[in-house]
Amino acid sequence: MTALGLVGMPLPALARTGVQRVRMSVDGDTTRLVFDMDGEAEYSMFHLQSPDRLVVDIENARAVEDLKISDNPRSAIKAVRHAARNGSDLRVVFDLRKPVEPRSFVLMPAQGSPHRLVLDLTSGDAPAAPRSAEDNGSRRGRSQENLRDVVVAIDPGHGGHDPGAIGPAGTREKDVVLQIAKRLAERVDNERGMKAVMTRTGDYFLPLRERIERARKADADIFVSIHADAIANRNVQGSSVYMLSERGASSEAARFLAQRENQADLSLGGVPINGKDDSLTNVLLDLAQSGSLEASNTLAERMISELHRVGKVRKPEVERANFAVLRAPDVPSILVEAAFISNPSEERKLRSTSFQESLADAMLTGLRSYFSTHARPGTLIADGQPDQHIIRPGETLSGIADRYSLSVADLRSANDVSDDRIFAGQVLRIPRDG
Repeated sequence: MTALGLVGMPLPALARTGVQRVRMSVDGDTTRLVFDMDGEAEYSMFHLQSPDRLVVDIENARAVEDLKISDNPRSAIKAVRHAARNGSDLRVVFDLRKPVEPRSFVLMPAQGSPHRLVLDLTSGDAPAAPRSAEDNGSRRGRSQENLRDVVVAIDPGHGGHDPGAIGPAGTREKDVVLQIAKRLAERVDNERGMKAVMTRTGDYFLPLRERIERARKADADIFVSIHADAIANRNVQGSSVYMLSERGASSEAARFLAQRENQADLSLGGVPINGKDDSLTNVLLDLAQSGSLEASNTLAERMISELHRVGKVRKPEVERANFAVLRAPDVPSILVEAAFISNPSEERKLRSTSFQESLADAMLTGLRSYFSTHARPGTLIADGQPDQHIIRPGETLSGIADRYSLSVADLRSANDVSDDRIFAGQVLRIPRDG
């Protein structure tokens, strides 16, 4: 049936998104495909077997030019084909050399780059466990058996009898943030050197203090609480990131010291504090809180820079508030307001799979960026630095090469890059001798 406008005339068809090209790069067992597009587009993908193929359907889209990729025997892709589908969609078929595990996310325009759809295809026969330092050519030459993963505590807000904010169409905050949290946890667990711990995995209520304690008992390196904002003005939109205010830190310090008197096994950063005099305890607490707040600010800044690529950020700077859920004195903690559920447009986005996955991917990139400089000693990520570099906004390939005393040609070769086009959040391999 043809849709009619107010005067009974057919409504014009929505402009189709132009897919300008597809780019490919190879990093070890992962093949990255990047679709450059002149607008946003919903998409879906699925596998076909005998032979192995990956099918990507991009809604209301067209190929501006023939989509070609260069032949690279190290990639998972043998060939690419595309054709119109359903009169308005674009179907792209990748013929695979071997089975892959696909992950996908979208990037908003940034630093002169267009809208992008990114697919990371990891070979199914990639080793599941990290190899020893001797096996992977590490210059350290020591075993990684005693190294641990960094632990990311992920806290979906609300739950159970507490639905959180409710959008105009009835969407409950507790439901969408749990979905986003699960997507982020899946990505964290698939990341080498990272492990996710969720405070809740279902629809049940947890007191705020219990959320903190679950993170501390898991020896979490960071704590990320996920929420969806709401306000009476339904036009307000955008994401934001909070850390604990100085006032909140002061009140938590007083509470922590009082709690010490009544708890025999209290510890701070893994160090037992019972039996220590008040002055030493105060010094330990002050050091822990100062370091935690500084790290929280860095984590929040890295997260904001990645959320910019997904959609509007309401405020470009880190916001501070006295949220009780951020009060762990020795765990860097942030609260991410993913979008305004009170805004009808953002409510729809919060329900969509593609937006949830884009948020999860942006947050994962923020975590990568944070841990690239703040991974604790004794972790796999700290041991592996700086074999990878996560590109920050404004960086150039030549500047990164200078930082690691490399030639631009060597950096391009290590990352199968033919030109100087890079984008924020991209992970570059840093080649090392021996």
